[in-house]
Amino acid sequence: MSQRADLDRQIAATHRRFVKAMDGRLDGMSAETKERYFAILSMLVGKLETAGKPLREIMQELMTEAMSLVLQEMQS
Repeated sequence: MSQRADLDRQIAATHRRFVKAMDGRLDGMSAETKERYFAILSMLVGKLETAGKPLREIMQELMTEAMSLVLQEMQS
């Protein structure tokens, strides 16, 4: 198997682990935490759906836009 195919497989497996981990946490989250998590997740997905936008640019925008929500969560 090529290194690229192996890395793609590892990424897909990690995505599945992420979904499973977050599914396990949702019931224990407060409504406010869920709202902040959803806001960040929605921002990320929306940016990823923009065809042709480099991942580096997406991450830079996300860090800027999501930082206030992350700070709110850290302070709660």
